[in-house]
Amino acid sequence: MKRIFDILVSLLILLCFLPFGILVSIAILFESRGGVFYFQERIGKNGIPFKLWKFRSMRKDSDKSGKLTVGMRDPRITRSGIFIRKYKLDEFPQFINVLKGEMSIVGPRPEVKEYVDLYTEEQREILNVKPGITDLASLEYFKENELLGNSADPQKTYIEEIMPAKIELNKKYISNPTIGADIKIMWQTFLKIIR
Repeated sequence: MKRIFDILVSLLILLCFLPFGILVSIAILFESRGGVFYFQERIGKNGIPFKLWKFRSMRKDSDKSGKLTVGMRDPRITRSGIFIRKYKLDEFPQFINVLKGEMSIVGPRPEVKEYVDLYTEEQREILNVKPGITDLASLEYFKENELLGNSADPQKTYIEEIMPAKIELNKKYISNPTIGADIKIMWQTFLKIIR
């Protein structure tokens, strides 16, 4: 049931977003070289890696100088990227990941391998389900980039404070996943974005 729900909603959202997505793509191409999309390897269900789709909001090869983005003043972010990130538009191509069966709309956000390698055995429970575009942790840490931007040591703050808290929220979600809970999280995410 969840898979059918994911496919139908993803198709609807992608079709509705298509005209705006074309405008976003043009803005990205006009501002900097490197293509419209950014692909990053993330760890999915059962620890299997996959390529996560995003609209590119940073200059080409920016991830070579670090995986974390520290606030909107990160010099690697393009001008159009600031707008794209502010309204979470960079996440929309992930509905393609959902259609491919690599992700769900709601589920634990997929991490990069270097952070998954730090998980305890108990924390790895969240890898038993498909990762998602949004989740309880995404709502709680909606302004995560700003938190990291204000930290003296963003890497330490993420690993020691934010990541464990997000995992606990993810464990809460996977203990009782329902379509009703998914719709509620999707609606709350939508309200956060438009506010």
